[in-house]
Amino acid sequence: MTIAFYDTKPYDRDYFHRAEGAGDFTFQFHEFRLTDQTVASAAGADAVCVFVNDRLDRSCLERLTELSIRFVALRCAGFNNVDLVAARELGITVVRVPAYSPHAVAEHTVALLLTLNRKINRAYNRVRELNFSLSGLVGFDLHGKTVGIIGTGKIGRIAAQIFLRLRLPGARL
Repeated sequence: MTIAFYDTKPYDRDYFHRAEGAGDFTFQFHEFRLTDQTVASAAGADAVCVFVNDRLDRSCLERLTELSIRFVALRCAGFNNVDLVAARELGITVVRVPAYSPHAVAEHTVALLLTLNRKINRAYNRVRELNFSLSGLVGFDLHGKTVGIIGTGKIGRIAAQIFLRLRLPGARL
């Protein structure tokens, strides 16, 4: 089975190359996105594997069926870039990542807050320019602050637990 991958980065290729020998698979990697204009590059493939910015509208899906492709795998949880009604009508099976690790997303959220709070991005850019001035780089303590979380699904609840572990005064779940 030949799978054409789109919108790939080096880390995608490295990861999938490790799996290539696990079955009867051959991979074609493309750095560009799959769209109605690039769909011809899927010729000879049995399936396509796409990411969030690939556009699988009705026209693209129709062209995939003309190439005898009946399977689309998404390397993402979202599927708003795929016309699912057209895929069903055309007999194309679409699969996706069911979910990302809610712990990884919550931890990344906390890391972003700390990055903003301590102005790490600005400091990093200054150091790259050999500017070691501390002017404008002083952050503030989270201690004594209130953290508000909008949406307490899996990720929100885990983020709240992380903030609780930071022992911020008045923190409660």
